[in-house]
Parts: sequence; C-alpha cells; structure tokens
Amino acid sequence: MDLNNVLDFPILSLSIFLPTLGALVIWLFVHGDKAVRWATLAVSIATFVVTLPLAFMFDKGTAHMQFEELHPWIATFNVNYQLGVDGISMPFIILTSLLTIICIISAWECIQTRVKEYMLAFLILETTLIGVFCALDAILFYFFWEAMLIPMYLIIGVWGGKNRVYATLKFFLYTLAGSVLMLVAVLAMYFKAGHTFSLLAYMDYPFDFAWQFWIWIGFFIAFAVKVPMWPVHTWLPDAHTEAPTAGSVILAGILLKMGAYGFLRFSLPMLPDASQYFVPFMVILSLIAIVYISLVAMMQTDMKRLIAYSSIAHMGFVTLGTFMFTQVALEGALFGMISHGFVAAALFLCVGVMYDRLHTRDIAAYGGVANVMPIFAAVIILFAMANVALPGASSFVAEIMVLIGTFDASAVTQANLPVSVKWVAIIATTSVVLSACYTLWMCKRVVFGDVNKASVGAMKDMSARELGYFVPLIVLVIWLGLYPTPVLDVMHESVIHLVAQATTSKLDAAAALAQTAPMLNAVHH
Repeated sequence: MDLNNVLDFPILSLSIFLPTLGALVIWLFVHGDKAVRWATLAVSIATFVVTLPLAFMFDKGTAHMQFEELHPWIATFNVNYQLGVDGISMPFIILTSLLTIICIISAWECIQTRVKEYMLAFLILETTLIGVFCALDAILFYFFWEAMLIPMYLIIGVWGGKNRVYATLKFFLYTLAGSVLMLVAVLAMYFKAGHTFSLLAYMDYPFDFAWQFWIWIGFFIAFAVKVPMWPVHTWLPDAHTEAPTAGSVILAGILLKMGAYGFLRFSLPMLPDASQYFVPFMVILSLIAIVYISLVAMMQTDMKRLIAYSSIAHMGFVTLGTFMFTQVALEGALFGMISHGFVAAALFLCVGVMYDRLHTRDIAAYGGVANVMPIFAAVIILFAMANVALPGASSFVAEIMVLIGTFDASAVTQANLPVSVKWVAIIATTSVVLSACYTLWMCKRVVFGDVNKASVGAMKDMSARELGYFVPLIVLVIWLGLYPTPVLDVMHESVIHLVAQATTSKLDAAAALAQTAPMLNAVHH
C-alpha cells in the first residue's frame, strides 16, 4: 500500500464523524435494548480501530501538524474546515476512543431506561471530543467545544442521581459562561490578525502585549473552568456525584483535559508574553489546587466526591507543569493528563461496581469488602496506589517529571516568580503525602477490616464483564509506569517546539509590524 495515499485519506474526518454516523444508523434501523448495546459497542470499537493508524503512522521526528485536512467552510468569513494533529493532540484522540469503549461496556447492565438515547449520546459526545483535539480553525474548535455540552448535559441530567438537574445546570452555566469569553477572544484575534480563524496563523502573528493581556484572560476563564482550577471548580464534584458511572469516567478521563489542552494549544504558543506575565498567578492557583483541594478531599464521606476533588488536585500538577516552560515539566504535564485519564476513570469505575451492588457511595456503608470481593479489592488497591503516584505506576512518571521540571524551571519562569522555584516544587511535593492520606483512608474504610454489615456480606465479586473493562486500564497504567518512552517520544518534538514558542517574545515583532504598517498601507493605496 502506498503510504502517501494512506496519508491523503481523511482519517481525522472519519475518526470524528464515524461515531455520529453510527449513531444515526442505530437511531433509524436498530431496535431493542440488546441490539442497541451491541451496535453501539461495534461503532465504538470501529472508531478506536480507525484512530489507531494515527499512532502507528505518526512521524515522531517532526513538530509539524500531520494528517492535515483543509476545506472551505464559511467562505464569507474565511472559516475553514481545517484539521490536523501533532504530538500534543494525537494521544488524546486514542485516549478518547478507548475510554468510550469502556464507558459503553460499563453501562451494559446498569442503564435500563432509554438505552438507545443513552448510547447515542455517548457516540455523539465522542464525535465532539475528538473534534476538539483535531480542529485547527478557531470557529471549528469552538463548535466542537460547545457541542460537547449537549450530550454531556443529557447524560447527567437524564440518567444521573436525584440532584441531577441542579448538577447539570451548574455544569452548563459554568462552562457556557467561560465559553462566551473564549468566543469574544477568538473574534478579537480574528480582526487583529487579518480576518483569519487559523490557529496556525495566530501562533505566528505578533500580537502586542495589550492584546495578548486581554485575550489571555478570556481564554484563561474558559480553560480554567474546564480544568477546573480553583476557585471555579465547584461544578465538578456536583457533576461527578450525580453523573452515572460512565459519565464520571468520560468527564474525568477526557473533559477535564480539554481545559489544559486549551492552554497548550492557545495560551502558550499564541500569547507567550501574556503567559509569561501570568506565571505567578498560575503557579499560585496550581498550588492551591494541589494543597487546599487535597485537604478538602480528606473531609469527604462520598467516594465519588473524594475522587472528584482528587482529580482537581492532580490537574493542579498539570497546570503547574504547563507554566514552568521547560521540556521536562511540559512533557510531565502531558503525560500526567494521559495517566490521569486511565487512573481516574478506573477509580470511578470501581465506585460504580460497588454502587451497582449496594446503591450507595457513602464510605461508611462499606467495610471489609476484601473479604467478599477479593478480585475487586486487588483492582481498587492497584489504582489507589496509582492515584498516590507509587513508583511503577504511570502517575509516578508524570509527577516526578513535573517536579524535576519545576526544580529546573526555565529562566522565564524564574524571572517572573517572586520566590525560588524550589519552594514551589517543595510545596507541590506535599501532594504525595496528602493524596496518600485521603486515598488510603478511603481504602481502609471501604476495603479492609471485618464485615460488619449484612449488605456488604452479600456482595458478589466482579463479573467477567466488569473485570474485562478494567484489564486494559491495568495494563496501560503499569506499562506506562515501567516504560513511558513510546508516549514521551510522540510528544517530544512537539513539546520542544511549544517551549520555543512560549519562551520567544512577540513584542519586538509586534513593534516592527506597528512601524511598518503605515508604510505598507501607503504602498498598497
């Protein structure tokens, strides 16, 4: 097979729209809950298979966008259907397609009402998530970013817990408010940069500092809500608590990564001077997330809320590594997002397994689970150890890279911080102790001890189906913990290029452009 012909094939478009096409076919022609489940699983597996060539044929030796597609969309406003991936975005596409399969299997028995609508919502959600990571046009990016709200709103609002309406409204309003400011920032860049929505053009355009400052704030609010960062994090515990298990899996595994991805795709390469200016601000918010939110997690009595707060703390490591402007810290942040996608997803699945049996997430309702569910106990303890970054787990690689990158932060970061970066690293290291406290405390109360409740004594161990969707997560967490090189190699060149963009000031170029603009206009006229 000719490789050039393969590369010309619109693999990104197929990856994006295959789930929606499958959803349309299922909606029109597939009837009966059992048939719908199998058809949805088949579509999700097909999408995963379609995305695999992105990894196998990816050129690790370049930072350029690959598998690019470019077609006119709304010609009047120069909006294009522009797609492409690099070492920063490609791993998230694979992660999305894999976790969607796991979500479908995990909901096989626990979703008994409106099964077709539930499965279709997940397939449409998969389209929007993959689209976010492929889009190279700002309007196309915004379209997928906003479209994601609709299926996620339905998943929580229709199939969630008793307070699902409150949780969905809070989730929707928080994210929509941030997105409106992102649209304003995009429109400002469109008029400033010569009426283009191309993200690649924005990366090259020399925005002056005043423009960077205000545009950066617009993007920051949108991305901070999605991460979420303190203090705009309060929607997440409510959304996780009320969401069905699969909704929590995709929320923690993918949706939280969209905000951090936005910083990497927009803020750092397009607005480097403003990003450098806001380093102290981002470091403070990241440390608050790491330390304060970890303390909040220790006070939780609901397992889902505890894991939700844990996710916020771990994402604090991601934003901290992002704004160190070093290759090691940025690669650690990216690797941390991938690792957290597996670990957090697995922990929410563990809670789902127990909830399906006792229909409660209250830690006090359990105790001694290891006595009646030994296989499950081994699984949850493995992922609990991964959550505290035990050596040998993928999360350890991510956190140690962020800490090393923080100790060795770039001259840009050190110059903008009022304190030594070593103090920043030392404060961030407390997360290791705090995460161990709340995670092991939960395991002690839930898994170990004697069985003192009849309801716990009646619990049965995991079925083959339940164990089956844990297996890939177990393999990936251990494999990437012992041998992270394949994923780090994919990111390497793109991260080097991003560091160069983030540490190169646009102010000189902006000043030169301002001086030559009148002359160029005179020549033009």
